[in-house]
Formats: sequence, C-alpha cells, structure tokens
Amino acid sequence: MKAEPPDIETMRDVIDRLLDPDAVPQALPPVPGELETLTLQLRGHLALMLPEVEQAAKRLPAESIPRYCALVSVGEARERLRSEPTRRYGGPAGHTRRLARTLNALCDHWEALARVATSERS
Repeated sequence: MKAEPPDIETMRDVIDRLLDPDAVPQALPPVPGELETLTLQLRGHLALMLPEVEQAAKRLPAESIPRYCALVSVGEARERLRSEPTRRYGGPAGHTRRLARTLNALCDHWEALARVATSERS
C-alpha cells in the first residue's frame, strides 16, 4: 500500500502564519497560548517530515548534491527539535519562528526530491 504524501499545503499555512504576515494580512502576532499551539503543530509536522525527507534523499546516489543538502537539513531539524527557547534568541516566539523556518526548508527539500525522483522515472 502506497503512503499518502505529506500535506505540504497545511504545513505551509502554519509556516506562513509565523513567517509571512503578508500572506495572512488580517493576522495579529500570535498570543502566548496560540504560540504554544503553533509550536506543537510545528513539532508534529517536523516529526512527520524528517523521515520523509531522509528516506527520499537516501534514494539518490551518494554523490548527489540534492541528497547532501536534504540530509544536512534533516540534521539541522533534529537539532532544532532538541533545542529549547532562550531569551538570547527571542524567547518562545523566536524559537517557534526557527522551527517554522526549519519546516519550510524540509518542505522545500521534499518537493525538490520529489521532482528529482519524477524526472528520473521519465
């Protein structure tokens, strides 16, 4: 049975909520309770995307640049998931934005790897 692809659109909606206020002009900065919810969503999305991107990257040849870049991003995402908010880097809001940027990078890599896989089959 073939697994469904990740819901990139939903993930991008959460990312845009934090990183692109112009994408949701009526949106206000997240309040503390909402920030906690967004952080949990991002953590869940990252947990789903990490194995997806890693598996897709490992299907490419070892010398592949897209493979290398995606695996570096996977490593960074794991580090971000282990990190905690600090006042030095913007507290909880800064931490959540970093998670959003990391998820955005994983989504970009996943889409790029899917294009590479499709072009190799053609």
